[in-house]
Amino acid sequence: MAFDFVPPPPAEAGHRLSRMLEPAEWAAAGIPLLRNPREVITGLHARHLPAPSTAVVAVLDHDERLTASASFVRRPVPPDGWELRNALLAQLRRVIPHDLRRRTPVRTAVLLYCRPGEAHWTEEDGAWMWGLRDACTLHGLRCGAYITLTESGWQILGEGRSGRRPRSPAHARAPRTSGGGAHEAHRRTVAR
Repeated sequence: MAFDFVPPPPAEAGHRLSRMLEPAEWAAAGIPLLRNPREVITGLHARHLPAPSTAVVAVLDHDERLTASASFVRRPVPPDGWELRNALLAQLRRVIPHDLRRRTPVRTAVLLYCRPGEAHWTEEDGAWMWGLRDACTLHGLRCGAYITLTESGWQILGEGRSGRRPRSPAHARAPRTSGGGAHEAHRRTVAR
């Protein structure tokens, strides 16, 4: 009698999978809708000109005016919400002071992620969603929209709103980076 032994997955893989959100979980979290998503997305795209694998985190005031934003390139490693959270938190700390002393958040953080592939949800998107939600909590911000930018256009995941322009550049390559970490190459930072 022969038995096939399949080793258990590494403990880290289980933790990584638990640090992501499914679209239904994201939609049920009560994320506030953008009043004018096209204006916000077009503005962030014009400021940062994201290439594939570029994340743009932005902080909006209660009137959806841009308060601060930063963009960075994500290293191609398996998606882990904890690492992405830390990268987002580092960017937020660079561009805007925290709001932890306020009783309720008055500013909202949104994330635009430019990536190759189709516009449907991926595990990487789930990790970004988890990271954004957690980074907002730790920085005293309201968690806002998660937007993907692909060759077919933009989509706000969990809401179903989308548009054709702006979109990810076709066949563009992400800027080369060196060193370690989830946020290796800082492209632009805008703070008002």
